Amino acid sequence: MACRTIPFRRLLTMVSRMEASDMRVVSNKARFRTKRCLHGTATRRTDGVFHGLADNRLPMPWIEAWRLQQEGKNVASDEARLQERDLTPKKMSDSYHRVVLPLGRDPWLSDTYINSSGHIRLGTVFMDLDALSGIIVYKHTGPGVTTVTAALDRITIAHPLTEICDLEYSGQVTYASGRSSVEITCKVARARDEGEPSKPEDVLLTCTFTMVALDPTTKKPVNIPRLVYSTSEEEKIFKAGEAKALAKKKNIKTSLLETEPNDPESALIHKIWLRQLAYHDPNNSIRQPTNVISMSRTQLSTASIMQPQYRNRHQTMIFGGFHLKQTFELAFCCAASFAHARPTFISADPCTFRNPVPVGSVLYLTATVVYTDPPLLDEDGSEPAQKDTKNPVTRLHIRVDSKVRDVEHGYAKPTGQFNYTFAVPKDVKVLPHTYQEYMMYIDARRRVRLGDVQDRQDHTGSELQRLQSVENVNLTE
Repeated sequence: MACRTIPFRRLLTMVSRMEASDMRVVSNKARFRTKRCLHGTATRRTDGVFHGLADNRLPMPWIEAWRLQQEGKNVASDEARLQERDLTPKKMSDSYHRVVLPLGRDPWLSDTYINSSGHIRLGTVFMDLDALSGIIVYKHTGPGVTTVTAALDRITIAHPLTEICDLEYSGQVTYASGRSSVEITCKVARARDEGEPSKPEDVLLTCTFTMVALDPTTKKPVNIPRLVYSTSEEEKIFKAGEAKALAKKKNIKTSLLETEPNDPESALIHKIWLRQLAYHDPNNSIRQPTNVISMSRTQLSTASIMQPQYRNRHQTMIFGGFHLKQTFELAFCCAASFAHARPTFISADPCTFRNPVPVGSVLYLTATVVYTDPPLLDEDGSEPAQKDTKNPVTRLHIRVDSKVRDVEHGYAKPTGQFNYTFAVPKDVKVLPHTYQEYMMYIDARRRVRLGDVQDRQDHTGSELQRLQSVENVNLTE
């Protein structure tokens, strides 16, 4: 047999190339198998919630929870009944929780949080914050109870983001009297390097959730550990939470569901009604301007079936954060549709969760522009003008009403009212017609005026002007 001599160095080169080629083939096959794999167990997660906040939220697959439900078993109560409640007082630090959302370091993670215009979706952040509050509340209450979100206090953007970066979620219980309700304060801030202290200008927003503890079986409120403070700073935070709790009870007594509008509000309703009549009086020269739009024409509605991937840790009900996200994004669309301009988020005003949303039910959301600032008329009957007619800015207050029905469309239950304020670079006004619309108008007017008082207490004039501007420097919407 003839044999050809190959230099040793050249032989080593050829072998190395063959080994590299074989490795590439194996690697490609492995990648192919990974992409085409149809059998496997995906990482447990919910739709849109950061995995650092959702690792323990789904203790069992939905199919198992569904089977237990068909057998007449209460999944949440069976789990909690085996664990005793501990009412030992807790400190604020006992419930503290912190998670870093690596948006700046992980472009694929940012896909869930950034919209088509490169802004962070605030609705998704709100959803994460509700998940964070769920972790915090169970650190305080311990096992043996079922907790639900009852309300969300006012949220404003403290320091707008100007770039996509890592965010730090943190929070703790800030008020608990020992009764069934607990206040949880959460914060979103620009994440600093490990060990580097955060600065006040890093804070994007702060919000407060009110959670209620229920007996897993009877669904009635139960007592929880009371909160104790050990420093003067903690005492100040606790007293502020106590004052807010008392103010909420007072506001309930003076709401439009309990009392009629006061004298100035009644006079304002009458003046707007007279202006409405004048618009349609052929003998009156006043005509409805094109930028004045009837409230009924501003409504935007959605209906969606609640799928199990949106469920909370109790398995059969929808996660409150998902509910909050849906209402926020509908409010944004309603504001854009009304003004034909891109809205800038100003605040989320106090929102209430009235009833839970069951898995498999149909959720109906209706968003309405219920108030504009500057308004159509002031209390004295005058027409307020824009501060800068060449560059007008109008604040829109959007109310989202939520209700739920079963798939058979039986009895409907209200599930909450959600209130948001946006700014738009347009001069537009809303006009109520019916008595119900007037009540919605007055209620929104009260919320806006109360929010303005709080803003003046928390910020200087220049900061207020910056927060209410519509310049495209805030990378959140």
